[in-house]
Amino acid sequence: MPLRHPFPASPEGPPASLPDARLGMVIREIELVLAEKRTALSLLRTGIAIFALPLSVLSLLIATSHLYEAARVLPMLVALLAISAALTLLGIFLVVRALHRIHSCDAKIRSMKAHYRDLAPYLE
Repeated sequence: MPLRHPFPASPEGPPASLPDARLGMVIREIELVLAEKRTALSLLRTGIAIFALPLSVLSLLIATSHLYEAARVLPMLVALLAISAALTLLGIFLVVRALHRIHSCDAKIRSMKAHYRDLAPYLE
């Protein structure tokens, strides 16, 4: 099955400055960078969800604090707070890492736009 060209065909054909083989390779590079960016965005979504989980649990504990005595359940509260702190740190790490990757992918795309000016209109 032949591969379709990812950009709409223009009446003039492919850009004159890039031969067909080179154009295909550049388009595959761009697709690879965009796939990396999608992966980083999913990592960001996961990090936000992991970060929000301890906050939800702690707000539930505060809302129901009149139903228990903290001194009687102190070992469980300490364990829960330790797990919540670890999940919060993991969430922050994932978000920071994802943002770094997203900025890196954006820099690669900007570099490709500058280097291959004929493809710049397609890389908005």
